[in-house]
Amino acid sequence: MDIFQPSHLLIIAIVLLVLFGGKKLPELGKGLGEGLKGFREGLKGTTEPAPPVPPAQQNAATTAPPVSTPNQPK
Repeated sequence: MDIFQPSHLLIIAIVLLVLFGGKKLPELGKGLGEGLKGFREGLKGTTEPAPPVPPAQQNAATTAPPVSTPNQPK
């Protein structure tokens, strides 16, 4: 028995139309398509790597300010 028969797909489409309405379905389909496209690109490794961080910003991000304790003598 095939799960994706035309009558099953029609029932699924009607349920989705009732749940989300006619205006939301194109937005949901577009979002799902873009998500799948990004997932496939991620699996292939075709996405571009993140741009390198300039050394000045990298040093500032990695050095933490000195930690002071409240009981330090003055």
